[in-house]
Amino acid sequence: MDLKFKVMIHVGRPVEEVFEAVADPKQLSSYFTTGGASGRLEQGATVTWDFHDFPGAFPVEVDEVVPNEKIVLRWDAAEGEQLCDGALDVKPAGYKTTVTMTFKPTDDNRTLVEIEEKGWRETEGGLQGSYGNCMGWSQMLAALKAWVEHGINLREGAYK
Repeated sequence: MDLKFKVMIHVGRPVEEVFEAVADPKQLSSYFTTGGASGRLEQGATVTWDFHDFPGAFPVEVDEVVPNEKIVLRWDAAEGEQLCDGALDVKPAGYKTTVTMTFKPTDDNRTLVEIEEKGWRETEGGLQGSYGNCMGWSQMLAALKAWVEHGINLREGAYK
């Protein structure tokens, strides 16, 4: 079994505007990286993303950028273990996963954004880690849509 997932959303803005909302650290920090993004997503760069709901900044390696079409990232995998109280105990796993974001213009001047993440080990911890990231990327897409279309930060106060 290849542990991977893909999530998607349509954003009611042109592809250039949606792509920029992800690539630009100021915008990304306004709706997703609640603790900040250190730099622009440019091919060959390593930036950090910080989130209030997870302690510490995460290094993000930018492997490929095709403006207004695609961003490919690699970052450290985290694997989870279900605790007896139902919580998920997440720990660094010692390997990286690959995240591919694609941006496709539609005929009605919207943008289809798809995010696929793959590369987890085929273990219970890898499966749980993939579930957690699937939830996170789904939330990111909803937050992206709310930010780009309405200037609303859905994550504000959600994880403090």
